[in-house]
Amino acid sequence: MEKHINCALLFLASLLLFLQGASASAANAADVVAPAEVVAAAPAQPNLNDKIKVFTVATEQTDGYRRYIRSAQVYDIEVTTLGLGEEWQGGDMKGLGGGYKINLLRKAVEELKDAEDTIILFTDSYDVVFTAPLTEILEKFKESGAKVLFSAEKYCWPDKSLADSYPAVGAKESRYLNSGAFIGYAPQVVELLKEEIEDTGDDQLYYTKIFLDEAKRAKLNIKLDTQSRLFQSLNGAQNDVKLEVDLDSNQGVLQNIDFLTTPAIIHGNGPSKINLNAYANYLAKTFSGVCTFCQEYPLELNEQELPIITLAVMVNQPVPFLDMFLAGIEKLNYPKKSMHLFMYSNAELHDELVQSYVTKHGKSYASVKYILSTDGLTESQGRQLALDKAKQKHSDYIFYVDGDAHIEDSEVLRELLRMNKQFVAPVFSKYHELWSNFWGALSETGYYARSHDYVDIVKRNLIGMFNVPHVTTIYLIKKSAFDAVKFEHKELDPDMAMSDSLRDAGVFMYVSNERYFGHLINADNFNTTVARPDFYTLFSNRYDWTLKYIHPNYSTQLNESVVIPQPCPDVYWFQIVTDAFCDDLVAIMEAYGKWSDGSNSDTRLEGGYEAVPTRDIHMRQVGLDALYLKFLQMFVRPLQERVFMGYFHDPPRSLMNFMVRYKPDEQPSLRPHHDSSTYTINIAMNRVGIDYEGGGCRFLRYNCSVTETKKGWMLMHPGRLTHFHEGLLVTKGTRYIMISFIDP
Repeated sequence: MEKHINCALLFLASLLLFLQGASASAANAADVVAPAEVVAAAPAQPNLNDKIKVFTVATEQTDGYRRYIRSAQVYDIEVTTLGLGEEWQGGDMKGLGGGYKINLLRKAVEELKDAEDTIILFTDSYDVVFTAPLTEILEKFKESGAKVLFSAEKYCWPDKSLADSYPAVGAKESRYLNSGAFIGYAPQVVELLKEEIEDTGDDQLYYTKIFLDEAKRAKLNIKLDTQSRLFQSLNGAQNDVKLEVDLDSNQGVLQNIDFLTTPAIIHGNGPSKINLNAYANYLAKTFSGVCTFCQEYPLELNEQELPIITLAVMVNQPVPFLDMFLAGIEKLNYPKKSMHLFMYSNAELHDELVQSYVTKHGKSYASVKYILSTDGLTESQGRQLALDKAKQKHSDYIFYVDGDAHIEDSEVLRELLRMNKQFVAPVFSKYHELWSNFWGALSETGYYARSHDYVDIVKRNLIGMFNVPHVTTIYLIKKSAFDAVKFEHKELDPDMAMSDSLRDAGVFMYVSNERYFGHLINADNFNTTVARPDFYTLFSNRYDWTLKYIHPNYSTQLNESVVIPQPCPDVYWFQIVTDAFCDDLVAIMEAYGKWSDGSNSDTRLEGGYEAVPTRDIHMRQVGLDALYLKFLQMFVRPLQERVFMGYFHDPPRSLMNFMVRYKPDEQPSLRPHHDSSTYTINIAMNRVGIDYEGGGCRFLRYNCSVTETKKGWMLMHPGRLTHFHEGLLVTKGTRYIMISFIDP
């Protein structure tokens, strides 16, 4: 029964179509309810790759070529690459050249000379990106009415004298032929390619002369895409285009704002390759909510055969917290037997620390070489020497890390390797600042310019991998790019020279912010003339200063569930600073050396009189008064509010911040007294029983003494009325304490 019904339906459908005629519309035909067998039998849409033959020329699989092929694959465009793996014969392309492309293309399309329905699309590859499928490309070509349609550009190249020979065009239109992309029917393209040209001849001049010959132009029906409907040449057109990026998907569309067109093939001709690189970070579906490009071609690390790395540690200038920097280097999760260490110091301040690292850890590496400031090598020479070492050791990669790049994620090297790029860097920036290790764009003079996405990349509002024009400070280079790297330049500094050389060689410089790997410290105005200069950098490097100098248990004491020790009534004991804080501050004071004489006469005070004198140095004498007041505000005040509830004063005021020195043969103790403060803090700067014997503080009202003080721990107690106290006798060694009378 079911079979008969299907047959009846099929007959009725066929009869209806016959009555409507062969010209019946698809819409009308769709109104007929047909069995599944009939629908399935409908002919499939033709594959446009059979109709449009796409060709390019590339002798090497450069980063630009890989990007080009990726964009073609995104839109299911099949590309035939000519010359791949062969030696380039078309000149150096610094000026004239490219005839080799014509000769390769001629051979490839000769057999299509009679294929009237076949269309040939040719594009360059290293600096070209597809942004649309073949359906859109075909539609725009047919709309032009041309048999051969060339891309157009703003400049007449390579023979400027031919400019006036071009047909006039409308305002803002691109008047001149560009040979980087054209499309045409096969017979006309074959005819276009018939004339002879040397491999080293200029391809653009070849096509220009044919176009300017009115008879040939008419015969082949050649037109220029002057309004960038299909092709967009970027050189000279930076103000004509605008990248629109969808905020949800981060996918981009490049629009020609003069003619409101969306070109399907973008060409970064001439110096506009930098612009193309920036646009291409978002074109061709690079993002789809997430960075799809970031996941392509990952390198699988085989633990038995890991890549050989040359680790180039570059200390190019005096920088704060180099000890912390080297600790980050030491924690890299990569076997040292697979790493060759190169260390360069151009700062006398750091030579000893570099030597110390080599002495302690050098034997763990496959090999080690270090250069000190006394060797007299410039930064350019130091970087080049590191690269030479990488070549000599047959390293697969070289990993440059400058002394101002603090690695916080020990997996950074492995993650960069997995990205499998010729050049890749993690995004590092100064803590809570926009200063980073890359530039998003270049100015016309080749220096920094802010790109539209720079802030979002640095702040990690936008996560992915980005092709940028300049990188510095920390980066990984694959051996395939070693020969392209140049650090010497008569006008540029080493990093700018390197970036310039890589751009010139077509090596893309990628930065990734997919993970937070670390940060840059601020070396600006770093004063190396003082003792322990790191200590002076709280305002410029708050994050690192805190890591180095504030006790790791500090923040737990702010939790109300944590009990704060009270060795005496209303005397609280806090873990507040590290050994480094104590050691550096003592060293600063001893280097200054001008301890007071312990008499009542004190010219440092208003009125010149000290009622309870000590042997001390004030923080303002060593240039640290403002820093110490900030320390009181940031770290002491929150602890005070925790234990002395109800008292709030922000910022705390203190006219007296000073270090006291007790010695048996100098001033061994201090008589009972009240402090001129609302509350007082007393931080132990060294170790009882090791650095000195005796000492401590006795609170007379409670007959309570604190003698087992702890280095880096702070006593906090009320001043004035209740806590009359004295400094106990030091019998041996030297005791240092740091005192502040807060809110006098």
